[in-house]
Amino acid sequence: MNGELFESLPITLIFVGIALLMLLFCEIGFQFGRHAFARKDKEVPGPLGSMVGGLLGMLAFVLAFTFSIASSQHEIRRNNVLEEANVIGTAYLRADLLDESSESIVKDLLKSYVEIRLAAASGSDINEALRESLAIHRQLWDAVSTAAIANPSPLSSLMVQATNDLIDMHEKRVTGALRSRIPASIWVALAAITALAMIALGTQVGYSGKRRLIAVIPLLLAFAVLVTLVVDLNRPQNGLIKVSQQSMVDLQSGMGGNKSGN
Repeated sequence: MNGELFESLPITLIFVGIALLMLLFCEIGFQFGRHAFARKDKEVPGPLGSMVGGLLGMLAFVLAFTFSIASSQHEIRRNNVLEEANVIGTAYLRADLLDESSESIVKDLLKSYVEIRLAAASGSDINEALRESLAIHRQLWDAVSTAAIANPSPLSSLMVQATNDLIDMHEKRVTGALRSRIPASIWVALAAITALAMIALGTQVGYSGKRRLIAVIPLLLAFAVLVTLVVDLNRPQNGLIKVSQQSMVDLQSGMGGNKSGN
């Protein structure tokens, strides 16, 4: 679920694909049920109704559990953006504690850093943004450490600490955005339960001898929307639901940079 191909697919295409797959499994179940109906199998309806209800309830539970994970991860990403903006803003202010030449270098690097972060959040090449971020980390550390060694003082140590916090925050945000995803095992369980529920539902409908699309299709679309919403929350870079970058935009504006971002 986290492959580059899947990440690049439009969310509308994912919704259509999920809905069609659910409809396919329902049709498979319908064919089973219609075959049983043609055989006049009188023992099917009783336990089948309970099984359909149980599977749909289980599907709803797994969807709620999965949505809870995706929602909490989204909240963590949102908090990380705010925290990173605060960390960068602190480093930018503490650059005033350095000598004039080092101050200019550090502030220019921090402005470039914010631009890179905003560009990455706006959909630019994430791998290139990570490489540029790491390069700025090295340049920042070189500039700050050189200034601190040349003029050791409690004030310069504050700037060193701010730089350390900025570098640590980078890893925290990358982990939240790129590595903290819904586990593959949960996706497999969700897919399996969805397939079984749709097959059971289709079998129950097929046993009646009529497809009853007016009742079945809204139910399928509702579940497809919920699954798509979870998928969208799990794709922070390419989904419709994106983490607001307003705190970073405000920071950039305060630095005197160009306004950009979401």
